[in-house]
Amino acid sequence: HLVSGEFSQFNILQKVSTLKDGDFVLTESTAILIYLSFKYQTADHWYSSELWARFHAHKYLGWHADCIRDTFGVPLWTQVLAPLIGVHVTEEKVERNRATTDRALQWLEDKFLGGWAFLNSQQVTLADLMVLEELVQSVALGCDLFEGQLKLAAWRDVEAFLGTDLCQETHGPILNILEQTANKTVLQPPPELSLYMLFYISRIP
Repeated sequence: HLVSGEFSQFNILQKVSTLKDGDFVLTESTAILIYLSFKYQTADHWYSSELWARFHAHKYLGWHADCIRDTFGVPLWTQVLAPLIGVHVTEEKVERNRATTDRALQWLEDKFLGGWAFLNSQQVTLADLMVLEELVQSVALGCDLFEGQLKLAAWRDVEAFLGTDLCQETHGPILNILEQTANKTVLQPPPELSLYMLFYISRIP
């Protein structure tokens, strides 16, 4: 439980992602992915031993938090999470998010794909995993992010690289979120989360 006293011992911000590996605790998804790539000695393309390739990945990861994470998750909040606590997000904010999404998609194509097959690389890296997990949230809410974006549409082959079964296993719950909402089977957030949710919704630009 994210707001429990036990969880706050591991992450004072009471957020996922949080990793506990024995006595070692690590927060923040990028740091966790890098740690796991070292611990399990994953294939080099995920987090390259080549310095230039590694920092090409970091160039994207540094941009990710500011321009991707707080953009593509907004439809989930406006269409699913906010209504769960009786909050309506204005159409003005929804339209502003659509415009921000369009700009971010264009930046992904122009700045990070360019002539590459994947983000700043001809091979799949941790950067591709990070952006995939953000984009899939908007896709689940019915947003066609790849229409008119030829490079991004080709980049989506990253899912084929990961494997259909794995993607279905990991993305299944979020891809069914509209059906869950219609059937009223989305779990109601506990009351102690309401204040945090209201704070997050208020920060949607």
